Amino acid sequence: MNLHAMAKPLIFLFCVLFIISFTAVGSSEGDLQFGCSHALAKNKRVGPPPHAKAHGYRAKYTYRYYPSARVYYDVDRRAYFHLEGNSWRISVSLPAILRVQLEDYVTIEMDSDKPYLKFEEHRRAYPPGQAKKK
Repeated sequence: MNLHAMAKPLIFLFCVLFIISFTAVGSSEGDLQFGCSHALAKNKRVGPPPHAKAHGYRAKYTYRYYPSARVYYDVDRRAYFHLEGNSWRISVSLPAILRVQLEDYVTIEMDSDKPYLKFEEHRRAYPPGQAKKK
């Protein structure tokens, strides 16, 4: 048999085995694993579980809450959230009447880009005149 004729099937077989050895193996959860142990692949979550205190780990947004004005200031985005009638507005500056009321504030860290969703909770926790800077 011709050596050249045998080389093509052997090269093809080698390539197939090489590709198979480096392909991802799917698990029952649909994860892809590339040579790591199954225990490591299952433990995808980093940080505390959802029911545990995060101690700031999940906080992505830092706000200053001004209780006397009922205003939030997003430190990173440099934007204010304030009540106008019954709805919340976002702006880079505040109406003059609200600027006068910006005295004491409380620093709040949240994992939401809408701090006003917890306004009632913040209003009860930080009544006007009793805010302490954190």
